[in-house]
Amino acid sequence: MIHRPQSDPQSLFTNRAEAGCELALLLGAYANRSDVTVLALPRGGVPVGAEIARIIHAPLDVFVVRKLGVPGHEELALGAIASGGATVINESVLRELGFSIADLEAVAGREALEVERREARYRPTHEPLRVEGRTVILVDDGLATGATMRVAVRALRSLRPARLVVAVPVGPPETCRDLRAEADEVVCVREPDPFDGVGAWYRNFTQVTDDEVCELLKGTRRAD
Repeated sequence: MIHRPQSDPQSLFTNRAEAGCELALLLGAYANRSDVTVLALPRGGVPVGAEIARIIHAPLDVFVVRKLGVPGHEELALGAIASGGATVINESVLRELGFSIADLEAVAGREALEVERREARYRPTHEPLRVEGRTVILVDDGLATGATMRVAVRALRSLRPARLVVAVPVGPPETCRDLRAEADEVVCVREPDPFDGVGAWYRNFTQVTDDEVCELLKGTRRAD
């Protein structure tokens, strides 16, 4: 049986693996179920997701999300494209800037190639795990504004999961509240106020490499 952790809500996580262990203890309802898949946002979400997948005995995969930036002003998002070809469009930005569908398709085509490149790097010999009709636990190492996770949730919805659970070790209360309006469930170990950024809640928050992502996926990915 998995029990809810009794850790200090203001204590720091040692690293992403420890954060994943604590988070997994809040996901006991999803343990040992044949309909559950863990999807992690690379790269930082993968060490967290790997621990969750190991503890609840679920398959692990990545869900790659790329922003569709306005050419020359990439900080403005026309939308986003994600693993499986799922696309989210920011129609208000399209209208304001007068972008055509052709313009959007050109940007999306470039970013789709980058999604494919990253997936080929992380998953060289496997097809993506099936999402439709399954309970998906979508994982990152933390939330700040929640923009990336929000895009991932919307993109993943188009792949028709039966239930979509966002799981993160830490995030500000207002961001978690906003995401609860989009996901079926949001599980967050710590919701500090003030927040001070995701990295402030880890003793070790070093960058995760592509090689580490590949090793973690190799160790925990299994057929659904």
